[in-house]
Amino acid sequence: MQQKVMKKFLLGFIQIHILHHARHEPVYGAWMMEELHSHGYDISPGTLYPLLHSMESNGLLKKEDIVVDGKLRKYYKITELGELVLVEARKKAYELFKEIKE
Repeated sequence: MQQKVMKKFLLGFIQIHILHHARHEPVYGAWMMEELHSHGYDISPGTLYPLLHSMESNGLLKKEDIVVDGKLRKYYKITELGELVLVEARKKAYELFKEIKE
């Protein structure tokens, strides 16, 4: 039960992390998984890819299909709405962490 609750809780942080990186340059799923794993997030493709699709459906990310080494790769970049959400999420996270670190 605890693991299920933590997974749901961390999905919000993961979305912020995705928006942060997609703001600087387009990202793709395999790279994002490596990046998240390097920060201690244990996320599977079965969780990440639906999350990326959901963020695209909600207008936070825009997808572009690019062929790389003969394979189709889906790159995601942040949208204007995604930028606004990221700015607001940073403010809220900053306030929250300032409060709970004490």
